[in-house]
This record gives sequence, C-alpha cells and structure tokens, in this order.
Amino acid sequence: MLIERECELERLVALLGGPVTGTAVLVHGDSGSGKSGFLRAAVERARRDGDTVVVASGDALEAGYPFGVVKQLFERLAVDAAAGPGGADRADGLLGGPAAAAARVLAPWLPAGAPGADGADPGPHPDADPTTLNGLYWLAVHLASAGRLVIVVDDLQWADAPSLRWLRYLLRRAGSLPVVVIATLGPGRAAADNEELGAVLPLFRHQLTLSGLGPEDTAAVVRELFGSPADPAFTAECHRATGGNPFLLYALLRSLRSAGLAPDARTAADLLRHVPPDVGRAVYTLLANTGPDAAAVAQAVAVLGGSPAVELLAGATGLTEGRTADAGDALVRAGLMVRCGDGLRFVCATLATAVADGVVPSARQDLHLRAARLLAARQAPLDRIAGHLLRAPVGEPDTAEVLRRAAVAAVRDGRPDLAAAYSRRALREPLGEDDRATLLITRGEAELATSVPAAVDHLRRGLALSRRPEERTSAARTLAGALFALDRYPDGLEVLSSTSEAVRAQDAAGALHLEAEHAFAALSRAGSAAAALPRLLDMDLADAAGGAAERPMAALLSLRAAMAGEDPARVVALARQALDEGPHPVEDRSGVYLAAVLALGAVGQAGLALAHAEAAVAASLARGSALARARARVARAGVHSRLGRVPQARADAEAALRALAEIGVGPRNSYCVAPQAVLIDSLVKQGLPAQAAAQLGDAGLDGDLDGHWGNDYVLLVRGRLLVASGRPQDALADFLACGRRMTARSMPGPGFLAWRAEAALTQAALGRHEAARTLAAEELDLARDLGVPECVGGALRVAGAVTGGPEGLAMLRQAVELLAGTTAALGHAQALADLGTHARRAGRFDEAREHLQQAADLAHGLGATAVADRALAELRAIGDRPRTRTFSGVAALTPTERRVSALAAQGLTNREIAQQLFVGLRTVEVHLTNTYGKLGIGGRPELAAALGAEGGAGDEDGGGAGAG
Repeated sequence: MLIERECELERLVALLGGPVTGTAVLVHGDSGSGKSGFLRAAVERARRDGDTVVVASGDALEAGYPFGVVKQLFERLAVDAAAGPGGADRADGLLGGPAAAAARVLAPWLPAGAPGADGADPGPHPDADPTTLNGLYWLAVHLASAGRLVIVVDDLQWADAPSLRWLRYLLRRAGSLPVVVIATLGPGRAAADNEELGAVLPLFRHQLTLSGLGPEDTAAVVRELFGSPADPAFTAECHRATGGNPFLLYALLRSLRSAGLAPDARTAADLLRHVPPDVGRAVYTLLANTGPDAAAVAQAVAVLGGSPAVELLAGATGLTEGRTADAGDALVRAGLMVRCGDGLRFVCATLATAVADGVVPSARQDLHLRAARLLAARQAPLDRIAGHLLRAPVGEPDTAEVLRRAAVAAVRDGRPDLAAAYSRRALREPLGEDDRATLLITRGEAELATSVPAAVDHLRRGLALSRRPEERTSAARTLAGALFALDRYPDGLEVLSSTSEAVRAQDAAGALHLEAEHAFAALSRAGSAAAALPRLLDMDLADAAGGAAERPMAALLSLRAAMAGEDPARVVALARQALDEGPHPVEDRSGVYLAAVLALGAVGQAGLALAHAEAAVAASLARGSALARARARVARAGVHSRLGRVPQARADAEAALRALAEIGVGPRNSYCVAPQAVLIDSLVKQGLPAQAAAQLGDAGLDGDLDGHWGNDYVLLVRGRLLVASGRPQDALADFLACGRRMTARSMPGPGFLAWRAEAALTQAALGRHEAARTLAAEELDLARDLGVPECVGGALRVAGAVTGGPEGLAMLRQAVELLAGTTAALGHAQALADLGTHARRAGRFDEAREHLQQAADLAHGLGATAVADRALAELRAIGDRPRTRTFSGVAALTPTERRVSALAAQGLTNREIAQQLFVGLRTVEVHLTNTYGKLGIGGRPELAAALGAEGGAGDEDGGGAGAG
C-alpha cells in the first residue's frame, strides 16, 4: 500500500530525523487513502532506529470509553512490567514511583497484584483531572528517558475525550523532550463538533496530506499487481472509477486479477461489475460511523444515480429535508461525497457501486417509485419520471401510460434505445389489448435502430392486436419496410396489401398510402413488377388530394412519369410536391420517397435531388432509425454518383453499409445492393479496379443476380469494372443484360441507366463499329425525345466517340458545349477527354492539349482518377510532360511556383524574392505570371486569399508580374 507514497514517507523521515526534541506530525487523508499502511511503515522505520514505539487506534465504537487510546498505548508495557517475580517492583519503577495517579489510571488494565490492582472491578475511570494527566505525562517522560519515544495514534478523530486531553497536556509540555507524536486524521467527526479534538489539532506543528493517486501512480499500481503495463484506457478508467483512492484501487484490481481478467480496454468497459464485496463492507462500516441517516441517504444516491437533489433524496428516503441535508453534510465531511449544486454525488463510481450492491432489490424498487411519485407531483420532465419508473415495482397505476408517452417522445427525439427500454418495461404491466398493441408497435419501431429481426417480431404482434386504423396503417408500413430489409419481399407486400384492404372502409387515405408503398416495392422485383404496373398506371393524384397519401402518391407518380418519358417539368412538379416539405425518414417507412429522388435524377435535376437527399440525411440523423439513416445515405450516395462527386459517393455508400450491418442487415442483402454498387463504381472511377473486384466478390455480386432492380445497376457497374480490367467481351454481356432488364421494367430511357452508351463504347473497342453506331444512335434519339441536356450531352459524346472523323469531332464539341452547363460534371470531363483524344488523332494538338488539360483538371477535382489519368496519358502522347495531375488551382503549382508565390503573398518584392531564392528577376516574373494563370486571379492583391495564406496581399511594386 506504500506504492507512490515514497515522497511522503521521506518527508516524514526528514521530520523525525531533525531535532530530537518534541515533534508532532499530523497526517491527513480520506478513508482508504493508505494512512494505516503509511503509519506501519513509519513505525517500522522508528523501531529500526531503536526508538521506543507505542501504538493506538481510535475507533468510533470506543469513542465514549475514557482513556481508551491511552490504554492501547501503554497496556502492553504495563502488563510486561507487572509479569513475573518482582513484577510489582518493576511496574513501580516503570511508573516512576511518584506517578501514583498514573498507576490508578492504568490499574484496571493490569493483572492482579500489579500496583493499584486488588482484583476487584475498578468501576468507571475518574475524569482526567490535572493529577491524572500529570501522572500520565511523567509516564511518557520516564519512557523517553532511555531514548526517543514515538507515540502513534491512528484515526485521531475517534479518540476518546480523556485521551485527547492527555495528548493535549503532553504536546503542550513536550517541546524539550525526546518525544514524537504521529497521528492520522481521517473523515469523521469534525473539529467543530468536538471541543477536545479542536483543541489538540493546532498543537501538531507539521502536517502531511495523503491525496489520491494520480494517473501515473495508478499505472504503477497496475504494473505492480499485473506484472506488465496496462492499456492506457484501462488505467484511465481505473483512475476515474476509484478517484485514485489506494484502498479502492487495490481492492478493484485484485478482484479483476482473481477473475483472470487482463488490464485491457475490454475489461475497462465493464470495470464496475467487479467491485469486491469487502469494499461494500468497509464503506458500510464507515457509513455507520458517519451519522444516523448517512446510510439511508448514501443508498438513495447510489440507487437513484447521478447527482440527486436533497429534495428528491428526502422524498425517496422518507426523511425530512433537514435531516437529509444534515446527512449529506456528514457524507461530504467523511470524504464519501461531494456537492453538485443542490445535489450530492459519490466522489467516485466504485463507492457508488459498492453502496448500491448492498441494497436489496425490493428496497431499490421502492426508492425509484418514491422518486417517480415526487417528480410526477412536481411536474418534472417526462423522461426523468420514466427513468425511475423503469426500475419501480410492477403494478403501480399509470406506470404503463407514462412509459408509453416517454417511449413515443424518445422515438420522436431520436433516442430509439431509450424508447425500446421504456416500451419493454411498460409491457410488463397489466394491459388491455389496445394498449399492448401500441406498446408492441412502439417497441418494434425503436428496435429498428438495433435489430431488424427483433423489430419484425414485435411489429407483427402489435399489428395483429391493434384495432385502431391509423395505428395499423403506420405499423404495416413500418413492418413492411423491415421485412424488405430482410429480403422477405413477399411477406412485406402481403402485409401492405392485406392491411390496405382491412382498413379501407375506416381509413381510405391510409389504405391509399399503403397502396403507393406496395406499388413502389413491387416495382423493385422482377417477379412482382409486372403485376404492379396496371395498378400503377391507374393511380391518380386526385384520389389522394388533401390526405395523408398525397405526398407519397406524388413521389410514386413522379417516378411513373419519368419511366414513361413524360415532360421533365411534370416529373419535377410531382417530385417537388412530394419532397418540398422535406423527406421525413420517420414517415417514410418503406422508402417510397426515394421514388421522387430517382425521378429527379432521371430528368437531369440531380442538384435538386441532392438538396432533398441532404435534408433526408439530416432528418434521419436527428430522429430516424438506423434503417432510415441507411436509406437516406443510400439516396445521397446515388445522387453524388450522378453528380460525379466520387469521394462523397463512396463515403456515403460505406456509411450506409456500416449502418445496415449494425442492425443485422448483411452485405448480401438486397438493401445493400445499391450502396454496394455505388461503392464499386466509385472504386472503378478512382482507378482502383482490384479493390472494386474484391468488393464485388465480398458482396456476392460476381455471379448470377436475382431480379431486384438494384441488380440492374450492378450489371452496369460490373460491366464498367470488366472494361477497366481488360475484359470487354464479358463487360458487353453485362451491359446488354442490364438493357434487357430495364426494358422489361418499362424503364428503357437513358435517364435511369445509360446502358446503351456503355455497350456502344464496348462494341467499338471490340471492333464492332456498326453495332456501336446503331446503339449510340438509338441512345441519342431517346435522349433527344426526353429533352434532358445531361442525357443529350452524354449521348452525343458516345455517338461522337464511336463515329470518329470530322463528324465525330463535331459531335464531341457539341457534347462538351452542352454538358458544360449541366450538373453532369463527370460526363463533361469524359467528353473533354474524348474530344482531346480525337483531336490528337486528327493532328489538332493545340486543341487537344486545351481539352485534355481541362479534362484532367475537372476529373481531378471530382476525384475521378481514372478519367484524369486517361487525359494525362493523352497529353504525354502529344509530347507534354505534365508535372502535376492538375492544371489549375493551388495543386497545379510546381514546387518553385509555390515558393515564389508564398514569398510574394508575404509582401516581398520581386527583387527580394530573386535575392532570397538566388534566381534571376525574370525567373520570378515568369513564375508569378504562371501562378496567376493557374489560380485564375488578376495579380498580387488576390494572391494571399487564393493560396489560403495570411497577410501580404500586395507591395509597393503594384503587383504586376514584370514589376520589381
């Protein structure tokens, strides 16, 4: 227990090694700070030095026993002196002859025959009158006559009053004697509460404080007990849990070691489960000495948790607020608790756990129940009341209703874990069928954040019990979405259709909403899409006007309009109607609002689609389930991909897959198909085909694919990967298979998946030029019929690339011009690269260079490394030697241009820059001119801002490149 106490011990030794005349040292420390162990070490050191050492310990149970501490100090010496032949004489000599009063005080402790003892019961001790105190003083003087006398008293706060008076008498007169008094003072009675204690404390000239061990000391203790360094997280948690208290730390670590646990982060996460029982016994002993109400208040704090206010503690314990406050003061003085505003909390978590472990379950429940009643009477926030009802006994009136309302609020506030706990506890109460149905549904909705299979079970049971139409429609949509996430599409579709029929007469709007969800989900599967199309074609937005189904119906019909190639303005109007109030993930149980996002992307409104996808992500993070968060991320990943924002698309796809995995939706589930495809496509665009192929295999997408419409996109992406991997024939098969599926799904246009464009380019690469031109012409005709610039520009680019010659160059120029004003940034970069490539082949090198540099710049900014690398390779074919991967912006600057521009931004003149870099003035001018062009600025005044540097935007030269 002396680990990391060496400095305090050395200080004590230094004090004891000073003048041999009277010295008094008081050692302060909380319970468990190692005072007793520290004293033992001091005693051993004094005995090694040949000192006479007498030891005593105060005890709260003996505080009323007169001269109890004196008895402990001198009893052994008196017994030894009185034993054997001539013992009485030796005892008389020991007592110094004249100290008859001292002999009378010691007589009850001596065997029969000792001075002052006649074998009879001596009765109570006389008060410590001056004669008695003087006799005891001379006893100490006599013992010190042969060498230094060291008097050690542990827990001085519990010493009896006569012994304290004698100690005061001794300390006031021992200044010239070889007497040393060492005492420890721990938590307990305050000096203000004990006149004798208050009088003696100022007489201790030297004071030492044993504070809690620091983090480094804690680490040393861990090394001592486990024999090896601990994980930093483990050490930090041990220090936090014990407050550095040595007793608590050693007890906890020994318990962990006995359990065979390693000092690592995993053990740290569950540290308090291993608080040993002896800690609780020690704490309860201390509580018993702290005051009559201390244990009750400490138990209430431990059970209620946090920093409960005195008012709440009084209500839970049944004590008056005055008695509760007094007990709190005593606990603070004892070093067990600290104040937090109006509340109390334990100084460390280990103490709280130790006290809580000593409370039987029924008492815990009663404490929580009384706390909940008090909070309810004071109209406290719902979550505070519900937090206690979670642990209250079953059967109390209104418990289920309070917990139900708290669960609903927790779902609304984005706390599904809390909502699940509230509803799970409420279901233990005696309930009617309607209330049980509501709670089962609430529990299922909350469990979507943690386990979709568990959520399905409770949602299904709740839906079966529910008799409220609106509750049933909401539960059916949520259940269907969960079933779809588990690839149980037939089950999900059945839930939607059967519930729609069941509630139609009572809730027509809810039934129509279910129909819209059913139609959208049915479209996603080859086996159900054909049957869903007739009903989809019959749907009319007017049927849902003003009702709950209006927005989801508008979302579905916007997709229908895009599939049918209707006027893009009509598609946008319907999508806006669905989304302008914001896509609500909590409302969108099975993904129907994704239809509007898809429709916007198909008609060239990816920027508008991104705004709605961003809103969906933000809303889902604030209050949606994990399933809703994943769905929103998938939508945004798809929009990022359309916009050519490759890193962002990849990040969202990876986040969606992680979120789905957390709730039990595996990587080969159909819900994961879309994010897997976006991720693989992003890796291909980043020039990482090997990683893309590995991801494809891990997702199980490298073989036959089922009829889910996400796999149409997979075929397109897989084809691109095969092209990048040098397997054009296999790629062509995937592109054509994608086309067959899209056509069968009544989605033949280029707005959704431009499979013809990819197939045409692949046919051309295989030397099948006629087939390539036929596919490209068909794509261009369909794009022109649709009238979306992104689609027309993309089709022109492919047509120009496969046509070649002057006609192809003209088409590529049109594509570049058309795409420059659209959101299809990656398509624009690809068109620039194709135009540069064909211009180079035609010998038009200056034109080729310009377009290829623009292509490399744009693709680099988008993170599309594969396109940027192709453009750079074409530039090298011209004879250029690009020094950077981009030709504009800070990244395009050469190292010398960076140095020159940085100095110019700091305010140096061209001449000063030339002198500092040891170059010619003309060289500086050339580098600055090149820098201004790459940064797109007019001169030196804009340089600092463009570089992102501080200060120095200009100088006396006027900022011209040739100045200086």
